[in-house]
Formats: sequence, C-alpha cells, structure tokens
Amino acid sequence: MASVRFTVTPTKAEDLPGLPDTSPEISSRSGTHVRFGSRESVSRSEPPSDASGGVTTAAGGGGTETPDHVNMEQGDGNSKIASVYINNSHGVDDDDFYDRNLALFEEEMDTRPKVSSLLSRLANYTNLTQGAKEHEEAESIGEKKKASKSPQMGTFMGVYLPCLQNIFGVILFLRLTWVVGTAGVLQGLCIVFICCCCTLLTAISMSAIATNGVVPAGGSYFMISRSLGPEFGGAVGLCFYLGTTFAGAMYILGAIEILLMYIAPDAAIFAAKGLEGEGAAMLNNMRVYGSVCLLLMSLLVFVGVKYVNKLASVFLACVIVSIVSIYVGALVSAFKPPNFPVCMLGNRTMNGHDLVDNQCAKTVLLPDEREDVNVTLPIEPNTTILLTFEPTPTPTSTVTEKTTYLWSRFCQSTELNATCDDYFSTNNFSRIKGIPGLASGIIADNLWSSYLSKGDVVEKSSLSSSRGVQSASTQQPYVFADITTSFTLLVGIFFPSVTGIMAGSNRSGDLKDAQRSIPIGTILAILTTSVVYLSSVLLFGACIEGVVLRDKFGDSVKGNLVVGTLAWPTPWVIVVGSFFSTCGAGLQSLTGAPRLLQAIAKDNIIPFLRVFGQGKANGEPTWALLLTALIAELGILIASLDLVAPILTMFFLMCYLFVNLACALQTLLRTPNWRPRFSYYHWTLSFLGMTICLALMFISSWYYAIIAMVIAGMIYKYIEYHGAEKEWGDGIRGLSLSAARYALLRLEEGPPHTKNWRPQLLVLLKLDEDAHVKSPRLLTFASQLKAGKGLTIVGTVVPGNFLQSYGEALAAEQTLKHLMDKERVKGFCQCIVAQKAREGISHMIQSSGLGGMKPNTVVMGWPHAWRQSEDPQSWKTFIHTVRVTTAAHLALLVPKNISLFPSNSEPCTDGYIDVWWIVHDGGMLMLLPFLLRQHKVWRKCGMRIFTVAQMEDNSIQMKKDLATFLYHLRIEAEVEVVEMHDSDISAYTYERTLMMEQRSQMLRQMRLSKSDREREAQLVKDRNSMLRLTSIGSDEEDDTDAGERDRAVTGDGSSERHRRVQMTWTKEKTSQYRATHSGCSTPEGFRDMLSIRPDHSNVRRMHTAVKLNEVIVNKSHDARVVLLNMPGPPRNPDGDENYMEFLEVLTEGLERVLLVRGGGSEVITIYS
Repeated sequence: MASVRFTVTPTKAEDLPGLPDTSPEISSRSGTHVRFGSRESVSRSEPPSDASGGVTTAAGGGGTETPDHVNMEQGDGNSKIASVYINNSHGVDDDDFYDRNLALFEEEMDTRPKVSSLLSRLANYTNLTQGAKEHEEAESIGEKKKASKSPQMGTFMGVYLPCLQNIFGVILFLRLTWVVGTAGVLQGLCIVFICCCCTLLTAISMSAIATNGVVPAGGSYFMISRSLGPEFGGAVGLCFYLGTTFAGAMYILGAIEILLMYIAPDAAIFAAKGLEGEGAAMLNNMRVYGSVCLLLMSLLVFVGVKYVNKLASVFLACVIVSIVSIYVGALVSAFKPPNFPVCMLGNRTMNGHDLVDNQCAKTVLLPDEREDVNVTLPIEPNTTILLTFEPTPTPTSTVTEKTTYLWSRFCQSTELNATCDDYFSTNNFSRIKGIPGLASGIIADNLWSSYLSKGDVVEKSSLSSSRGVQSASTQQPYVFADITTSFTLLVGIFFPSVTGIMAGSNRSGDLKDAQRSIPIGTILAILTTSVVYLSSVLLFGACIEGVVLRDKFGDSVKGNLVVGTLAWPTPWVIVVGSFFSTCGAGLQSLTGAPRLLQAIAKDNIIPFLRVFGQGKANGEPTWALLLTALIAELGILIASLDLVAPILTMFFLMCYLFVNLACALQTLLRTPNWRPRFSYYHWTLSFLGMTICLALMFISSWYYAIIAMVIAGMIYKYIEYHGAEKEWGDGIRGLSLSAARYALLRLEEGPPHTKNWRPQLLVLLKLDEDAHVKSPRLLTFASQLKAGKGLTIVGTVVPGNFLQSYGEALAAEQTLKHLMDKERVKGFCQCIVAQKAREGISHMIQSSGLGGMKPNTVVMGWPHAWRQSEDPQSWKTFIHTVRVTTAAHLALLVPKNISLFPSNSEPCTDGYIDVWWIVHDGGMLMLLPFLLRQHKVWRKCGMRIFTVAQMEDNSIQMKKDLATFLYHLRIEAEVEVVEMHDSDISAYTYERTLMMEQRSQMLRQMRLSKSDREREAQLVKDRNSMLRLTSIGSDEEDDTDAGERDRAVTGDGSSERHRRVQMTWTKEKTSQYRATHSGCSTPEGFRDMLSIRPDHSNVRRMHTAVKLNEVIVNKSHDARVVLLNMPGPPRNPDGDENYMEFLEVLTEGLERVLLVRGGGSEVITIYS
C-alpha cells in the first residue's frame, strides 16, 4: 500500500477560489502548518492518474494549487478537511473520514454503534419519568423532545427537607405522649428504636439500589419492580400506593381531631346525647368534616400541584417551629413549670371538663347568704385539704357549707346528707401538677408501663386511695381509657410516624446528583428524626405527669393538647402548627399516591389499571386522583386514627420488606450489573431489616398482616397469569437462574429413583409449508398426560441450511410457542435446522435438555397414509426415530388416529382406558393411565388391564397375581387374562403376508421410472461420469433420504433419489442390472412376482398381529383409548416396510390407540 504524506496548510477564506467571502464554512483565521502521515491509500472517484501523479484539481473553475497542499478549515477548535480540491458530488464528510478507521466494523454499525455515538447519547441523557422505555420508543418514532431545565436540586432541599416533612407528622403531636405514658419511658424508647432501626436499615438498602444506575422518577416502585420483577413490583407498588393513600386519610383524620378537639370544639355537628353517646357523636363528626376536608384537598390537587408545592415550605416551617417550641418548653419547665393542675380523687384522675365551678373539692365554705359579701375560701393549688367543719358562731358574720358540682355528680344530689358513691365517700380530692418540670424527677414514675383496658380509669399509682366496692362507672367524671392498649398495638400506631423515607427517591428526577444526594439526605433525615423522637420520649417522661401522658385527649388538663402543655410560650403554637403540618402531609399524600398509581398503570403490567395511566393534557393523573380520593374516603369512614394507623403500617412494612429483600438478593446473587456507588451496605443488614419488618407486621397486628399478604399475593398471581410480559433484568430472574443451576447440579449426581420417575416429554411436531402444525392434537395429548407437571420440550425440524433458514426457524419457534400457550403447556421450544429430517430428529433426541433435566420419553405422531405415499421418507423417518429412541434408552409414545383424541374441552363422561400388557417394559403401561386420569378429560374413565396367557400358563393364577400386583401399586383397575390358544396359521394370515411382500416388491421395482432408466443408460455411456456415478451409488443414505443435493441433480424431483445403486458401474454390470430390473414392465415380470412365496418369519409375525388384533378388537372395541405394547423394529433394515404393515394389522379396527415402548428402566414400584 502506498505511503502518502499530506502537508496541511490552512489559508484565508479570500484565497480560496470559487467561494464567497461570506461563506460560513470557512474561517478567516490562519493557522500553523500541520503535517500528518498516513499509510492508507485513499480511493476516490477521481481517475487513477490523479492519485498517482499528485492531486491537481480545479476548484470552481478557478486557479490551481500545488499537490502538496490541501486547504484546511480551522474554527471553533475543530479542524475539518475542506472540499476545495474535491468535486461536491464526490465529497466525503468528516464522519466518513473517521469511519475509514473502523471499516472492519462498518457492516455492524447499525447494531453495534461507535463508542463515540454511545457516549454522546449518554451525555445527553435526561432523567425520564416513569416508563423510560416507552419514552425512548416515543422519541424514536419522531416525537419532538421538549426542552427541559436541567435538575438543580441539591441534597438539602431535594432530599433532606422533603424527608423531614414526610416523616414528622400527626403521630408526633397527637399520640407520642400517650405512647410514652402507656408504655413507659423504657418501652417507649424500645418502640421508637425498633421502628427507627427498621427505617434506617431500609434506607441503607434503598440507597444501594438507588445508586445502582439511574433511577427515573417513580421512587420505590421503580426500584422494587426493576430489582424483583414485574410481579413483585406490581404487588408491592400497589401496597405502597394503598399505604400512601391511607396515610392521606390518617393525616386528614388527625387534622380534624385537632380542629374539633382543641381549636373549635363548638363546631361539632353531632352532639352527644348523654355520656354514652359521646364517642359515637365524635366519630360522626370526624366522618363529616373528614369527607369535606378530603374533597377540598382533592380539588386543590386537581387544580394544580404547583399550589401544593408552594405551600410545602410553609407546612415544613410549622413543623420545625412546633418541634423547637417543645424543646424550649421542656428547658423552661426546669425553672418555671407551666401551671396545669390536675384534679385527683384518691388516685383517680378527674375530667377537667367537669370542673364547672373550678372546684376540686367535695364542699366549700361560703359566707351566709344574708351577708352582702360573696367570697369563697381560697384553696391553694397542689395541696391536699381535709375539710372538717365545727360550727363556730361569730358575732359579725356566718359561713355555710355548700356542695360542689362534683358532689352532685357522685351523690346525684346537692344535699349534704345524700347517699354518695363509696369511693367518693372514702377518698378525698387533691390537686397535682400536670407539668412538674424537667427537674422534678417525675421520670422515675414514668419509667414503667401502665397498659389499660377499655373503660379503665387513668390512675396515679403513687397516690394512696381507699378502694371502693364498686368499680368506676362511665357516668362518673373520671378520665377513662378509650381502647385496650398493649405493646403490639402501640407499635402499630407509632410506626407511621417514621414512614416517609422514600420522599427523596421519589424526587430523583429533580436532583442534580441523585446517586449522591439520596443516600446522604435520606440517612441524615432518618438520623435527625430518630434523635428527635428518642429525645422527645425522654423529655415527655421527664416533664409531664404520668396520668396526663396517659390521657390521650387531654381531658385532665381541660381539653388542652397534651404536648401543647409543654410548649413555650403557649400551647397554641403546637395546636396551630400541628394542624397546618398535618394538612400539608395530607396534601403531599394525595399528590404522591395518584402519581404512583399512574406510574404502575403506564408500565402496563396490570391490565385493569390501564385507565388510570391517563390524565389531563399536562400529564396530571385525573382518574388516579379520583380512585385515590375514593380509597381515602374508606379510611375516613373508619373515623379513628388509632384504627387507620395499623392499616397503613402493614402496607409500608410490606414495601420496606421487599426493598430489603431486593438489596439482599442482588448482593448475594452478585449479578454483574450490581455495582452501587453507595458501598456501606451488606446483605446481613438487609436481611436484618427484612426480619424486623416481618416481625413488626405480626407484632402490630397479625390479622392485618395476613390480610396485607393475601392482597399482595393475589396481585402477584394476577400479574403472573394475566399481566404483560416484562423483562427488566430483575433479581428474581437471577435467583431463578441460580436456583435452576443448583438444582441441575444436584440432579446430575445420579439417575432419578423409580419413585421420582415421571415422563419428561420430547414432543416431535411436523410443520407444513405454511409453518402450521400438522397435528396440534399431539400437544393436547401431551398436556393431558403431564397435567402441568414435569419437563416438556416441543421440537420440530426445519429443513435447510442454518445460515439461510434461521428466520424460518424463529418463525417455527413462535408458532410452537403460540400453540403451547393455546394448549396451556408449560415447557420449552426447540427448533433444529437440518438438511434431512431424520438427522435433525436424531440431533434433537441426543441434545435436548440440560443435565438431569433431559427428556426420557419421546412423543411422535403416526405416519398417516404411508401406504399411499410414493415418498417412503415419512415412514422411513418414523422407523429411524424408533431405532434412535431405543438406542438412547428413551420411552416412546405413538398415538395413532390422534385427530380422534379428545381435546381439553371435551371430557370423557364414562368409558374405559384399556391397557394390553403383553410384555413388561418397565411399567409404563401401568403408569400412563394413572397419569392420564389426573387430568379432567380422563378423570371419569375407568381402567381395565388385559394380559395374554399362553397354553402353558395358568390363567387363574395369573389373574390373582396381577390383581395383587395392582393392589400393591395402589392402582384401581379391572383385571382380565385373555387366553390365546395355539392355532394353525390361517389362510387369511398367509394371504395378508403374501400381499404385503408382493406390494413391497412391486413398489421397489416401480420406483425406477422409464425416464430414470434412460437417464441412467445415458450416464453409463458417458465415461466421464463414471466416477461421479460411483460416488453417488456408494452412499445409500443419500439416495434414500432425498436430500437437497439429489433434488438439485434430478431437477424434476423424480424417483432417482429412491434408487439404490451399490456397485461400480461397468458395461457388463449395467446390462445385467437392466435385465434383472426391467421385468416389472412386462406381464411376465408381474407373473413372476405373483409366484413369490412369503417368508416364514413374516408369516409368523403376521399371525401374531392378526390374532392379537382379533382379541383386542373383541374386548376393547368400546374403549376410550387402548394402550398397547409397541413391538420393536427389525434388526435388518430390509424389513422396515413389513414392520409398518405389522403395526397396521395390530391396530386395525381400533379408534384410538397409544403404542407404548418402554425405555428399558423401571418406572413404577410397589415400595413406599
């Protein structure tokens, strides 16, 4: 190859002839000389003289340049060869120039792009929304991509603050004090610690998954579905959606509880008729106001999410201010505790709402009514007063003893001599501090748990009291427990306060660096909230009186929010802040849940959810929002925060469980694509998190856990059977591969035991010219025999060359798959391309399966109309397959008249499956009817077993032994022994044998047509063709197999391919051959053929076939199917045609026959 050296000299634009001054392609700047050498000889469309003698080309008809100089453009930092010396029609752009270095790969550029192209596409990648594949497909068909701003949100604003807002919620303000008071500080710390550990471990697993590649918008659903597959992804995605929806209902109920309890109690619509109806009236008020609030929030979300996002910062500020006020209030309480006295009767807590006259006493001393002064005796708070009166007359004024409102409640009268409640009579009133303060040491009393049953009075155990005979009545003004509490219940109620850790991953599309921000922001947010929760437990236990903590609704402190009593400077900071933050959290849930449902619907893995993937023109999920509002309304109708919280706890725990499972699976399987940037994870942490999630589910509510699992399981099975096929490279697929590899290696250790033997089928199907299966009922029979168990491989042979027929093989494979789906056959397809059918079948029998999962039974169809066919290849291939199957020690099943076999929709209502057990072949004949009767088509059929007794056999004893054998096999069947007496060979048998041999002889002779003989004579005369004739005649199989080569030689596909030539041709041998093979064309030749005497062995075989057929037809003419031992083919291939005749005679007159040939091993046993 010539070596060419180019010297490139950039010139000014005005120096280039034929180009205008304003040409944008040429830069006016000059540059230095650049030299580069090339070993490549560039072939262009110019004449060879230009290349050999130097380049001298006119540009635009102008002047010429020296051959050593080529103009070069230099602009914007990129150099391009200018097309000055090359005609525009022959111009080659810069891409072609660089591609010349990759000419070796140019034919594969469409499927294997250049690295530069790939990197360019990756550099221009933008975070796609859920359904990235669909977006790419939409772009590829010509949709213009809208210009979008690059995401700029960092860790703090994009992940940390949204996680804080979603984690802090209604439980912190409304229930955490009650959890601490009921469970005690120690168990409260334990509850908070377990829940925070659960979310922290889940966040670690989530960080590993989120940093393993780009996560489009879709958050946890996208991560789980792409890690565990569409079935798990859909199930867990819907669980997460339901959890988010019920969280919205819980937040709304919390906001309404704050509104009606602490902000505007007079706004209640339903008033309590008596004390008993107070709870029911409250629930009805929650339902009405909750429904109205849900409607307003849904309308706000429908109008526009931008308004929700604008309010998010305001709501977050409310949360932060409220929490800060709690800490400040706790510190202030150490020096100046707030004044919230609690009235106690003995050790029982009184309801502050019933202190109408603000008197925590039985009676008070008042001045006489005659006096003009209206003064009550002052009673200092936090002191115990024993009221005993001795009348002391004074000259100036008199005082009288008056009963308080509490007296009238306990004594049902205002009189001093009224009969009162025993407990009221024997115990005195006292006032205690509701907020003793941080330095009071009250934490010692609050360390231990105090679980109550529904209706129990909230008591302070450290106060002495005299127990009454009667228990407290709900008519009395005590503070009662509204529900029965336990450790498990408190876990379920508290856990929603630690959810919301997915907020950062849900915003992955808006983050500047999602793989860095998500782990850092999420884990920091969890650590922050965990510290807040744990410190709050300690502060509540150290500052607030235990009876106030256990008072869920603050009745003892006159209806104040319990956590608000600790706040500084006023309880209204907490009340207002918690109300707005709860409303904001509800709006966030109603915003996120419809988008999650829309993402699942757009993935198209659950068909009935497709409608929810649609929305407004701007993509807002209208239908999904409507469904979300309806489901949230169900939660609001429950109307109890304590009953809704465990429901969403289940769904969130289910989601977190599968996030941990996904991370653990990917780590253990070590898939090549598992390369997360976040390296602080381990599979043991994921399993620990998964275990905690599972334990929390059953700890909090075992029946809710079972319901959630059943829902997820039903969704999983629905997607598995009816969902769209998705291949996401998920971990479950990898787990399946690992499990399959492990199982195959275990199976390789040895052959299966007889007890484990079941037919592993290789079904051989034949396709016609239009790629349609000729006998689809063969696959139907295979499905009935398998009943969905074991291995099934459906195979076919495509004639031709693999390089040229690969497309036909793929089409054939798709045809088989569609047929398998139609017949509901679970298995595999295998298409082999081969020049000859028998070679392809032989290869398939040898190579099918893997390891211990190899087929042990071959199912093939009977060659119909083999007698009338001029081409013997069908039955020759059939017999060849029988021989190959026998050599491979495989069982063989040949259904005859397969088109008459019942389909899966045609069950047999009655009848028998008849088994003719003539020779023992491992017990296949016993096992097959049992397997068939497992299918609904054959279930109602009875089973009859016939065996043949010869003259020397004791038929009675044979029947007993056979019945005993079937009894030990646990197979129910009728038994009959058929006696076959020795008889002379009938004339009919002799005549059938004679006709068979005459027909065979005649067909062999007639296969040489006249044109073939003339062509053969011409070839013999041609001396130059002797060697070719010798080579053709020496290959018997090529002549009998009718390969493609013979078709090409003969042209018309005539009978030359059937000729057997086994000699080296000479003139003498040619004359002799023509003399011996031309008799069929003369009447004398036919008369010689008619004088043939049949072979004695053929007569005996025909006699057996005729006698057996007579007996079988006599006994089993009404059977639904007849199973029969299939005799083996003859060792001498010359008798192949006779073998087919024997099988025809044996099965004559039977509607459905299954010929069975065992594989040489025992397949059934009497032992357990």
